[in-house]
Formats: sequence, structure tokens, C-alpha cells
Amino acid sequence: MRVKAIPAALTAAVLLAVAGCGGHDDAAESDGDGTPTKAAQQAASGDFGDLKGVCGPGTAKSAPAQGVTADEIKVGVFSDVGFTKKSEFSDAAKVFTSWCNEAGGVNGRKLVATTRDSRLMEVRQRMLEACKEDFALVGGGAALDALGVKDRLECTLPDFPGQVSQIQNNGSDLQLNATGGASYSRYQGYYEWLLKEGYPGSAKAVGTIGGDAPVTKVINAEAQEALQAAGAKIVYKDLYPTQGVSDWTPYAQALKSKGVKGLIFNGDMVSLTKLEQVLTGMNYKLDWIDANNNSYGPAFLQLAGKSLDFQNNLADLSGVYPLEKAADNPATEQVVELFKRYAPKAQVTLPALRGFAAWALFAKSAKSCGDALTRLCVYEAARKETAWTGGGLLAPVDLSKSDAPLTCFNIEKATSKGWEPADFEPNQGAYRCDAPAYKFKGDYGKPLTLADVGKSMSDVK
Repeated sequence: MRVKAIPAALTAAVLLAVAGCGGHDDAAESDGDGTPTKAAQQAASGDFGDLKGVCGPGTAKSAPAQGVTADEIKVGVFSDVGFTKKSEFSDAAKVFTSWCNEAGGVNGRKLVATTRDSRLMEVRQRMLEACKEDFALVGGGAALDALGVKDRLECTLPDFPGQVSQIQNNGSDLQLNATGGASYSRYQGYYEWLLKEGYPGSAKAVGTIGGDAPVTKVINAEAQEALQAAGAKIVYKDLYPTQGVSDWTPYAQALKSKGVKGLIFNGDMVSLTKLEQVLTGMNYKLDWIDANNNSYGPAFLQLAGKSLDFQNNLADLSGVYPLEKAADNPATEQVVELFKRYAPKAQVTLPALRGFAAWALFAKSAKSCGDALTRLCVYEAARKETAWTGGGLLAPVDLSKSDAPLTCFNIEKATSKGWEPADFEPNQGAYRCDAPAYKFKGDYGKPLTLADVGKSMSDVK
């Protein structure tokens, strides 16, 4: 899913369609010849990707902060699982903490993760609970996360999110967010490539469609500004009812009549596949369709049907190593193996990878604090990471700044054989790291700060 915001996040039609289906069926402790699997070996070592000794035994003795004792560290994991039925953040938490604790914990302290099920509309209630019990928030996210950010800052709770959604939360204080600054276009490199290199003939005929909800309207407005900055001429703009569309024919006819060649779709994958089926039935093929990374996974491929090879569906993973190439990347391969070991029926998804990277950041930062594990220490340790990759799961991100543009992107293409990297000419491994920094000129809101709630860093203990 898009990390900056969930398209049409206010509706069941979107949230219930996010992510995919399927998963791993069998756990394995050893290879066929009896040799321990990599997952088993890594559990013993406490290494993750290129991070050495992230987890392991220690001699912690004190209880220096809320949620921290000599034996354990209590953290919260936000999720809308009670509404979406998608457990990817909880799955990532289960896998990471099981692996880390088996390796000895963080300096000997066991990680105890509590899922804070916000059920879409109960963000504030769960945040108030987290404020009373948790040391930090790690590896989660909620569609309406702006509802809880004020309370989080008032109780000075650090946040290591797997996902951020709304402007007020994206880049808010005490947050270690590896998905780019709120004031910059996250997809500028992707847009520039689409319009100037990949499909230059589409630049004068771009359209946007999104769900008719406040969150999505902001996403659409930002996309339109960023596209125009990249040289696009927007010839079609539309919204669709978030409760669903019974007949996508009028939308398809409008796209054809306007001669749209490139389409940004900010909505749920079910609606997009229905629209594409109508377009395909009309024999109208666009140069490209941005299916957005909510669609990255097997579910979209299954839903798209015959239109999959006719239309050209693309998605920008914004610097997350592609899952289908896991065997080529030790960190991604390790996540897949750890899921097989600790959550064999769960699916490894894009949000799960982001959540896992957030857990790695938290564990590494907490380890550096030793026995004196405080919120201020773990936050400041994480903020020192100037080229964070989550052990190799991500393209390098500078976490020393709360509002900085992403410089790397990687584009995926949907095919009948599966998702695969598009021909976008990567220049740094799996990524292309020459994305221009585009700072939004429109007023889309601002992230909350400690000062907004009458606090400062001196209140963080």
C-alpha cells in the first residue's frame, strides 16, 4: 500500500481490498539433508541482513522507562486488523519478536508486542492505551492515524512506523519514518521517468481518478501538482464514490473521449481491475496505468484477469526491494525464511517488509542504549542513521532529517507471470537513485510537533 496515505482510506471498499491473499503453508527447521536452515542459523546469531548482532543476550538490570524492565520491553503495534482483516503488521511483529527473543532479546530483554487494533475509527482510544503501557510504537500503522498523533505527542511516545497515512502524522515529532518527508513528492522520480523516459508520448494526456474521500482528495491534489511539475498536462480529473461503482463504463468512456494515455489511480485494486476490464472490452489501451503499490501482490494479478497483459500496470515501491527477487537479496530472503519459521501461514507483503525494517531500526537503536534504555536514547540513536536500509530491505534513507525527499525509487510491472521490475534503468542495485526533490507548493496541511501540544524535547525522558 502507499505509505504516505491509503487511497480512499475512509471506506471499507478500499481497506478490505488492500494487500493480497495466500501465504506459506509449511514451516521448516532444517533443509532436506538435516542442515539447519538459514532462518535457524540467523535466529542463533541475532544478525539481520547486513546488521550484526541486532538481537542477543545481555545483562540488563534496571527499569529506566515506562514499559521497560530488566526482563522485557513492551511496545505497541497499531493496525486496523479488526476492520480490514489484514494482519500484516501483527504478522511482522510476531516474526521479528519471535526471532529476536530466540536470539536473546535486546541486551537480554524480551520484546513484548501488543497489537493496538484501531478498527479504522478507534485510533485515539488505542493511542490512549498505548500512552499508559508502551515504551514505544513499532512497525504498525492506521489509516486514520491523525486521530492519535496529538495524544502520542502529549505522552511523548516515540513512533517507528511501518506505515504513515495522514499529513498531520507523516513526519510528526518523535517519529522515525523511513518513507520520505511530508512536504516532498514521494513519487517524483517515478513521474519523471514515466513522462520523460518511459512513455514521453503520454505527457500531454494524463488523467487522475481517486475515491471521493478527504484523504484521497489530498493525495489526488498532490499527485496532480507533482505530475504538472514533471511536465504533464492533466486532461482528465475525476472521483468515484467510495461505496463502490456498479458500472465503470462512463469512466472508461470519459477516459477514451479525452484521449488519456497515462492514468494515476488512487483507489482500491478491486475498483481499478473493474475499470480496466471495461477499458479492455472497449479495446482502449493506455500507455500506462499507475496501479499504485497497494496493488503490489498476488491479489491484483488474480483480479485483473484478461486485462492484465492488455493494459500496462505499473507501481513504484519507493525503494523497497521487490519480493519476487528475494533470492537475490539476503535481507529479503531472510524475512521470507523467518516467516516460514515463525508464521508459516502468513503472507509476506510490502507493508510487512516496511514493518520489519521498522522493527530492525528499533532493535538496533535500543541495543545501543544498553541498560539505560530510555525514550530519548532510542529516539536519538535512530535519528543518527543517515543511510538506513533496514539491513538491506530498503534503498538508503537519511533519518537524521524528519522532512527529506526520497532519492531512490524502483518500478514494478504487473504481468500474467507475476510482478517484475520494469525497465527503468536502475543505477544503484535494484534502485534508481537520481529522483529530483520536488517540494509541494500547495497547502495540504502540516505534521504536528511537540510545540503544538505544549511540549519540547526536554519533556522526553
